Amino acid sequence: MRSLRELATARIRAWSARRHGADALPVKIERRRIYILPTRFGLMLTALLVAMLVAGLNYSSNLGLVFAFFMVSTVLVAMHHCHRNLLGLTVDVKAEVDAFAGSDAAFYFMLRNESAVDRCDVEVRLGTATDSPRMIVQATRSVAIGSYEEVMLAAPVTNRGVSRWNQFELRTTYPFGWFRAWTYVHAPLTAYVAPSPRGNRPLPPAAAVAGDSARSDSRGEEDFAGLRSYAPGIPLKHMAWKTLARGGEAAVRVYTDPAARPEWLEWSSLHGLDTETRLSQLCRWITASETGHAPYGLRMPQIDVPPGRGPAHRSRCLRALACHGMPRP
Repeated sequence: MRSLRELATARIRAWSARRHGADALPVKIERRRIYILPTRFGLMLTALLVAMLVAGLNYSSNLGLVFAFFMVSTVLVAMHHCHRNLLGLTVDVKAEVDAFAGSDAAFYFMLRNESAVDRCDVEVRLGTATDSPRMIVQATRSVAIGSYEEVMLAAPVTNRGVSRWNQFELRTTYPFGWFRAWTYVHAPLTAYVAPSPRGNRPLPPAAAVAGDSARSDSRGEEDFAGLRSYAPGIPLKHMAWKTLARGGEAAVRVYTDPAARPEWLEWSSLHGLDTETRLSQLCRWITASETGHAPYGLRMPQIDVPPGRGPAHRSRCLRALACHGMPRP
């Protein structure tokens, strides 16, 4: 029975994708893309109302007929409210996220209600990354008039690589659970799954990674970087007096902070390790370098990420690890 239900759901999802095509986020839910069917409680209520109508007609019970017709009208009004609960709702989500193998890919959905009606018990559902109709994560929110709500769904990801979801679903059974209204949003979601940060090799020092043979003479926490021409306004304590005494031009000493040197995290420095172990070690180095002060770059087969810092640079490095050895989407 479960397999037949999943097969039917998969066919409905595929038919909906052909009917509406790809969606561009954010998406405002229109009337023609909302589907509604009675739940099992609604079917049981329908059978009960039919029995009440038949009994009222057979026994000429006016009170029974009045109550049956009153319940039928209540059911119709509930169906209208269930459908309207999704109508006009706007949904948006960040389509690309980063994750680590063995953890969760966190997608943040934004539900915005610009109408004059509260939206109650709206459920966001996300299936498996293999396009199976089976839903694995869901969360429910209510959105007040003229406001928005953020919904976070954490989808488990087990293997390194790129995981994709071709669509997600919004549904509701408000107000009484007699009907279920739902819609599909055909916007692809992508999770770049980097390897789990593991490894016991220490982070290489900046000079060794950059290929410097040795450090020059140092002054405190700074390194001597050379001489440059004197310009007005430079403190005299930086003057190269010995150069000036030998008859040279006025020059000043230049020092650099070793922490500002770019660090290169190189694939070739991890000899004796297999591919996945190298990727895990590089991932650990990236997360460790991001907490430091020096810019860092990544050198891998067929790809070099120039030195940098910040969330965007970290994401680029992690995605290079996630996509190693496989086509990018």
